[in-house]
Amino acid sequence: MNLKKYLTLTRAGIIESLQFRLGTLVMIIGNVLYLTVIYFLWDSIYKSSGTDIVNGMTFTDTLIYLVLATALFNFMEMYTVWEIGRNIQSGKIVLDLLKPMEYRSYLFWSYSGSFVTQFFFTFLPTFIIVGLVTHGAIPMGINLLFFVISVIMAIIINYSIDFLVGTICLYTESIWGINIMKQVIVLLLSGATVPIAFFPEPFKTIVNYLPFQSIYNAPLTILLNGNPEMQDVLTILGTQLIWCVVMTVLSKLFWKASLRQITVNGG
Repeated sequence: MNLKKYLTLTRAGIIESLQFRLGTLVMIIGNVLYLTVIYFLWDSIYKSSGTDIVNGMTFTDTLIYLVLATALFNFMEMYTVWEIGRNIQSGKIVLDLLKPMEYRSYLFWSYSGSFVTQFFFTFLPTFIIVGLVTHGAIPMGINLLFFVISVIMAIIINYSIDFLVGTICLYTESIWGINIMKQVIVLLLSGATVPIAFFPEPFKTIVNYLPFQSIYNAPLTILLNGNPEMQDVLTILGTQLIWCVVMTVLSKLFWKASLRQITVNGG
């Protein structure tokens, strides 16, 4: 693999994302408003519960989990589905397929620059602020290394799901409704909206067998565990690795089988 050409796409992605600073500012303001609502909502839930611990999580644990889940969402979101949909509708997809690089890899590395900018503009500041506000409630140890590994695999799983859903546009030529449904399902079943610990037991068991929990719940579970059992960590990472392979293969096979559906309107 020629890493230089991929890093060139990453650099171009960084430059492009820095051109839309106002959009980043609006996103940050929107996140602040969202997190404010989350704070008061869960504060009311814990006060009405009559106990400091609900489903094994304190109010601080829940708040840290949800704040960092939002930061991870902003960090990992690539808008792949929208990009594929636009390219298919405009016919640009044909030109992309002629490039001397596999389309799936090209699209990933084109968006990889946003990982760098979003890490420094959203995730890292949020991580530091949460650590300061909670007076060091986030454990700092070997869990950080496992967290990084887990996030890398979460990005791969998230991208594969997005690519698979985006491929559906080859059949529908419209992706808006499907993508909205995908976002709702992923955010709910990944634990980004409500921690999986709060799910009822039968539903929680089912969710743990799905790939979505590997996107947000898995890395956050590792991060918030200051003294992780190695067996538990390896189980989480092993599950993520399996889903990395499965979702990557599925998205590639579905894309390859769907290419014959390409039509270019007006051309």
